[in-house]
Amino acid sequence: MNLDGITISIPKEIMPGERRVAVIPDTVKKFVEAGAKLLLESGAGERSFYDDEDYRRAGAEIVEDVKKLHETADIIIKVKEPQYNADLQIHEIDLYREESVLVSFLHPANRDNHTMVKQLAERNITSYTLDGIPRISRAQHMDTLTSMSTAAGYKAVIMAAGNLPSFVPMMPTSFGVLPPAQFLIVGAGVAGLQAIATAKRLGANVKVLDIRAEAIEQARSVGADIIPFEVPPELATAEGGYARRLPEEWYRKEREFLAPHVQESEVVILTALIQGEEAPVLIDKEMVENMKKGSVIIDIAIDQGGNCALSRVGEEYSHDGVFISAIQNIPASLSVDSTSMFAQNVFNFINYIAAEGKVNDDLNDEVIRGTLVTKDYKIVHKGTLSAMGKD
Repeated sequence: MNLDGITISIPKEIMPGERRVAVIPDTVKKFVEAGAKLLLESGAGERSFYDDEDYRRAGAEIVEDVKKLHETADIIIKVKEPQYNADLQIHEIDLYREESVLVSFLHPANRDNHTMVKQLAERNITSYTLDGIPRISRAQHMDTLTSMSTAAGYKAVIMAAGNLPSFVPMMPTSFGVLPPAQFLIVGAGVAGLQAIATAKRLGANVKVLDIRAEAIEQARSVGADIIPFEVPPELATAEGGYARRLPEEWYRKEREFLAPHVQESEVVILTALIQGEEAPVLIDKEMVENMKKGSVIIDIAIDQGGNCALSRVGEEYSHDGVFISAIQNIPASLSVDSTSMFAQNVFNFINYIAAEGKVNDDLNDEVIRGTLVTKDYKIVHKGTLSAMGKD
């Protein structure tokens, strides 16, 4: 990798609850050895337990003023999408130099992020979204979505158990045996499989629904009971094994099929995503209101809009006695491991798109096509344009 003459800036994340940082000292060293000048906002790594001196020893230049951090940056690397900085009373995007490059989890198809994406285009920022990296063999080492989904699936079950007003495992007592909690996992991708495995380790009874035959077999292999909702394979599975967006009539059928299973579940973990597009709504208001009081819903899919109609972005609240969590950055609560995985993945991604010292924005490349969001004042990401109702 040749990064001679390229300046990379790493800001401190400002999304509420976000504790990750985009680089660790090991990847800073690799960037610097490749010729890059790396600027890091002071304190950016503290919540992942790296201090400024750790980064300074690795070759980073520590910058106190976030406004100055981006003045000369060619590439900005963040964990989460740009936010409005209330302390500075300015949006992070307005701090970026025009024609610079942003690499982050942007979740651009999520309608809550459309204004942000338009701002990036208007500022002529070339932006890449890490949730769009295709699941192909040559991209495995840069697949941040898989890494973070592993963390999210595990922690979602821990969060659910912490908010459930009853035991998770079967519990023998002096007056009889309390039955195990009933968990329903919707979506058996990476996050779903990790959620299944974690819930099983805690002693729960676990059911799972997925529309893809391969995902169903994987769920069965880790001990889940399968809810047999069959969708024609040509409708269900897209390239790379991801779920394909179904016609709306199939989502109506899926909600009807899910309703009794949701009603009898004490915990519902929602992980159903369509890569690069808005997440489908699979749990409606009536389904939530038919759940037992004290039940818990954890909507992991919230970054792409959420699978539950009642999910509120970034919030946790009770509706009719059902606890609903739509925290956006679940992996942030595992800041040490999730930061380490993210930093290695994103280093590999930068190595891919800028290996020759110039950032690649060629849409003929499958990896670029899946991740490039804005370029030359335009939005070019297919899933985002579709969610915006544009061709």
